[in-house]
Amino acid sequence: MDDVTESKVLLAEYDRLKEEQRTRIGFRDNLLYFTLAAITAVVALTVQSGQSRLLLSAPAICLILGWTYLVNDEKISAIGCYVRDQLGPRLGELASAHVEVFGWEVYHRNVAGRAMRKRLQTGVDLVTYLVLPVVCMVAFWCSPDVQPLLVITSLVQTLVLAVLGWHFLRRTEQ
Repeated sequence: MDDVTESKVLLAEYDRLKEEQRTRIGFRDNLLYFTLAAITAVVALTVQSGQSRLLLSAPAICLILGWTYLVNDEKISAIGCYVRDQLGPRLGELASAHVEVFGWEVYHRNVAGRAMRKRLQTGVDLVTYLVLPVVCMVAFWCSPDVQPLLVITSLVQTLVLAVLGWHFLRRTEQ
C-alpha cells in the first residue's frame, strides 16, 4: 500500500484541477461557436417565416450562453489563480524547492502581447454576446411587427444585455 503524503495529495489535486480546467476551456470555447450557430438559425428562421418577432429570441439566447461563457471563464481563471497562489507554493515548501513549482501558470501570463490578446478576445465576446443580439433587436424595432409588449420585452433585454456587457468588460480588467 502506497504511503499517502501531502505532496501526493497536492499533485493529485493539481491533476484534477487541470482536468477540470481543460474541460471548462473546451466547453467555453465551443459556446462561442454554438452561439453563432444559434443566432444564424434565428435569423434564418426569421427571414424564412417573415416573423420579425422571432429576432427577440436572439437576446435571450445570448444572455443565457453569454452568462454560461462568463461563469466558465471565471472558473478557469480561478483554477489558475489557485494553482499559482496556493497549490504551487504549498508544494514548493514541501519539496524545499528553490524554483517556482508549476512555472507555466505564471510564465504564460507574462508573455508579450497577452494584454492585447485579452482585449481582442473581449471585443469578440462583446460582438458575439452583445452586438449581435442588439442588431437583432434593432431589426425588430424597424419591422412592422412592433407591438408595445414586445418593445417592453426588448427594452428589458437591452438592460440585461448591458449588465452582461459590463461583466465582460470587468473581466478584462482582472
